[in-house]
Amino acid sequence: MLRQLFPARLDNSYQGSTLALWLLGAVLVMKTLQSLVSIFMGATVASGADGIPLSTYTPAAAQAVVALFALLGIARLPFYALCALALARYRSAVPLMLALFALEYIARSIALYFVPIARTGTAGGLVVNRVLFALMLLGLFLSLRPRRNADVS
Repeated sequence: MLRQLFPARLDNSYQGSTLALWLLGAVLVMKTLQSLVSIFMGATVASGADGIPLSTYTPAAAQAVVALFALLGIARLPFYALCALALARYRSAVPLMLALFALEYIARSIALYFVPIARTGTAGGLVVNRVLFALMLLGLFLSLRPRRNADVS
């Protein structure tokens, strides 16, 4: 299992389920869209999807939150590009990409547990991110399980 998670060579040899590739693609598309929307419509995402009460903040504080949403969206794009590269050319890295996606979600959840953000109502983005996390875990499991007809070398 560790050999599949940390391959000696990055190449297009992939032993896992084809469904895991589709799951990584779906997660990648959703996370990329989330980042792009955070970059270009940060105030909408912060107040709507994340339930942050921007209207109760001073204008400077609200602008700082929106800027941080945009910066976070930009910071995630290189990782998403690497995931797309793994899907297109270096499929041996697919399990690692799914594991990194899941670890990032877990680390973010732990950080928000210790440093919570005051929210109003229920944040719809929370449900979407939990579904994506479940898809990440399922994809990781399927990517580590060799296909029945795959050559295991």
